[in-house]
Amino acid sequence: MTVTRSLEKLTPPRTIVLFHRVVTPAPTKIPPLLTTSRASGETAPDAWFDMVERDWNDGEKVIDRTTKRRRCLNLGSYNYLGFGTTSVHVELEECVAKYVGKHSAIVFGMGYATNSFIIPVLIGKGGLIISDSLNHSSIINGARGSGANIRIFQHNSIYSMEREICKLPEIVSICKKYKAYVYLDEAHSIGAIGNTGRGVCELLGVNTADMDIMMGTFRAIQYLKHHCPAHLYATSISTPSAQQIISAIRVILGEDGSNRGAQKLARIRENSNYFRSELRNMGFKVLGDVDSPVMPIMLYHPAKIPAFSRECLRENVAITVVGFPATPLMLGRARICISASHSKQDLIKALEVISKVGDLTGIKYFPAAPKKQEEEKDTIKPV
Repeated sequence: MTVTRSLEKLTPPRTIVLFHRVVTPAPTKIPPLLTTSRASGETAPDAWFDMVERDWNDGEKVIDRTTKRRRCLNLGSYNYLGFGTTSVHVELEECVAKYVGKHSAIVFGMGYATNSFIIPVLIGKGGLIISDSLNHSSIINGARGSGANIRIFQHNSIYSMEREICKLPEIVSICKKYKAYVYLDEAHSIGAIGNTGRGVCELLGVNTADMDIMMGTFRAIQYLKHHCPAHLYATSISTPSAQQIISAIRVILGEDGSNRGAQKLARIRENSNYFRSELRNMGFKVLGDVDSPVMPIMLYHPAKIPAFSRECLRENVAITVVGFPATPLMLGRARICISASHSKQDLIKALEVISKVGDLTGIKYFPAAPKKQEEEKDTIKPV
């Protein structure tokens, strides 16, 4: 994310350009089955997880947990590199700032609160927000809460629900020309996109110094710490969580003395590109760019959303589906999240299930590509 080039006088900017952030949309309500749980003793979602089934009786608002568990291949987690979550607060903020190339950082425990509470602190009445039509509700609510004038432009996001990467260098150039501040939210690209996982800026060769706010920079940070409700009134991220984030960043940077981070980054690109290519070869409509670990499979019709999810779950594959109002009514989709933790066998199983369910629900909208003479038998060694 990005904030402001200079807030030296602690005055809100007059214009902020907002771009789409990739976050978990509100899930479509599906009656009987849902939710997730980790196996006992484990602290972070992995390639596989235990799902606790729940019962929902008609007419009742309470969903009761059952004792039934099923082991599911996890294609719905945002834990792209197979790490957990954790960190020590001051050290964590210094580590994050160093990693993204900024002077300082501020860490919030919730992405939604970050956008919805920071934006009103940075801009108010008399300001202008130019916002992507597909911005996440956290940005929309933050913009509305600011009291600033809002103008919407047709979707052209930084790293969006469509997984599309915009022309960031050109956007920065325009913002400099018209003296607008850029607020860049890279919630699902930092740590997963770019040669060293530093996100879209690294991928496109944009200097982070040209990004006004990426979750906090330099003097803006102290201003936010003293004025942002999400920092003043919310509890801090847990110390164990903070420490694990620090450890994960150090692994990615190779500061642990190993090449494990580089291997994970290479693995997530390999896994993602393989999976996306196979889905497209099967005839699915798949959005997004190369190297993105998140790939939407278009379902379109609202009735296909719960059908696709339930049939995949019947085969012990857990997938996130997204429908209205998180997307336009007829643009429902499944949201595949690939991890460096997934083995080649995991991906093959998932593809087999998705292909079968795709045939059942009628969502293969294109002809399948001709099959290769020999199936690839190589396996990916675990990191």
